[in-house]
Amino acid sequence: MNPKAIALGWACLWIAAVTPAMAAQPDRLKQIEASKTLRVCIWPDYYGISYRNPKTQQLSGIDVDNARDLAKELGADVKFIDSSFAKLIEDVAADKCDLAMFAVGITPMRQEKLRFTQPHLVSDIYAITTQSNRRIQQWADLDKPGTVLVVAKGTLHESVMATKLKAAELRVVDTPAAREQEVQSGRADAFMTDFPFSRRMLDHADWARLVSPPETFHLTPYAWAMQPGDDAFHARVEKVLAAMKRDGRLVINARRYGLEPIVAR
Repeated sequence: MNPKAIALGWACLWIAAVTPAMAAQPDRLKQIEASKTLRVCIWPDYYGISYRNPKTQQLSGIDVDNARDLAKELGADVKFIDSSFAKLIEDVAADKCDLAMFAVGITPMRQEKLRFTQPHLVSDIYAITTQSNRRIQQWADLDKPGTVLVVAKGTLHESVMATKLKAAELRVVDTPAAREQEVQSGRADAFMTDFPFSRRMLDHADWARLVSPPETFHLTPYAWAMQPGDDAFHARVEKVLAAMKRDGRLVINARRYGLEPIVAR
């Protein structure tokens, strides 16, 4: 058979396969304009990022403030929808929100399923141990035989530490709260986290002690995530983020929660 005919046949099959999906893709800017609502997925336990106070039920954090600024630029109100890192890809793919705004780390696995904005934050990895733990005195003590480190399922720390560790045991738990319980109870020596969550531990857990890397360990850029496609929506969000960087709104929102050191400028 003629190679050109074969190639043309495959091209027609590809077009037939992708055209319905493209046609079904929503025009988010029009939807937001019509509904006057921007739907934003958050993880409500992310201190300094998108945190719901358990006593007042009020939301606060840099990406809560960023979401309100973005919604205002789009002429809409913001509706926050609870999600998590474990459910992130599923929730965005299921159209539960227009975009996820809870400092989502850009990883190769997530890039296969999500479309990201430019980074707005960049964080290294840190460890939290107890004040009484004598095994962990410095960063080098983390990766030794007999040491147990814990990470939360679905976070970027799960994949990074699985690659980095050579001697220590890595334990994966279902929730961030579970990783804290493992360390506080003594079943694990330390849990791995980022700059914002480490602030929460130091501010609210008198048993917690921070262990910082002596030099850069693994920097991860954080951004906002959405479904692939819809170039117009992505471009509009990028334009707002760029403006927030230029006019200082991003830094102001970060400074409010002690996050100015990790702003991606």
